Amino acid sequence: MEKPQSIEDFYKSKLNWMPDNLQKEIGHFNVFNMEDFVGLCAKPLPYNRKDYYKISLIIGKNKIHYADKMVEIKEQALLFANPHIPYGWESMDEQQSGAFCIFTEAFFNQFGNIKDYPIFKPGGNPILELSEEQSIQVKAVFSKMFEEINSDYTFKYDVLRNLVFELIHNAMKMQPATSTLYTGSNASTRVSSLFMELLERQFPIESTVQQIKFRSPTEYANQLSVHVNHLNRALKEITGKTTSHLIADRVVQEARMLLKHTDWNISEIAWCLGFEELSHFINFFKKNTQITPKSFRTAII
Repeated sequence: MEKPQSIEDFYKSKLNWMPDNLQKEIGHFNVFNMEDFVGLCAKPLPYNRKDYYKISLIIGKNKIHYADKMVEIKEQALLFANPHIPYGWESMDEQQSGAFCIFTEAFFNQFGNIKDYPIFKPGGNPILELSEEQSIQVKAVFSKMFEEINSDYTFKYDVLRNLVFELIHNAMKMQPATSTLYTGSNASTRVSSLFMELLERQFPIESTVQQIKFRSPTEYANQLSVHVNHLNRALKEITGKTTSHLIADRVVQEARMLLKHTDWNISEIAWCLGFEELSHFINFFKKNTQITPKSFRTAII
């Protein structure tokens, strides 16, 4: 898998110039019209991670490869990409338009953690198909972004942050409530949040010499300094799933991504995911997907 694309890489490869305001400490924000990338839109966007956030209004037929999924956009959609999940896309026709903004996590450091919003969390739904009316509303937000970034208003970046939040909150309102949204005690919520953060820190796997550190519920409980039964009860209360189930779901997701988007052999993938024996990985994958890793890879070639 290719190394993550940095925001500097984006400017060099797409625009052949570098902005002056790429200060790491205060963060960076910019907004673009998709039409300015017409020539590049015809080429498939390579499947990899970026080290910045990106919100795209996509108008036109496209296929988005995100994590271990493929979503086909027929008319228009919003894509919320984050530094933790690889993605790529390919246009299905020449008529492409829309807009996108890019920003770093540091751009929001004084205003909370942008990564905590459900739209950017692994396992969420980062691609929303839009109705005509919703598309008009999103276009209006991007129009305000262009107006602000080109203004000489001293506090324009505060306004731009608010516009990003407007996109995020509008998108979350568009999504129906799902079974993954639960209420629980503060203690259970905190333990669940810490577990999910620790789980996600194991991924993505980016080389054949990288192996996840924790595989069992006991290992996660030890890292969080709680009893494994307490961890299990908290996760069950908040997510409706057991610790083992959540770990297995995430490992299967990563396995699918690696089988689909790398040329690593299955033994290498098994080792990276914490399986010392290939047969154990094959049995695990088949139990959770009803298909062997080899058959899964063959089916997508």
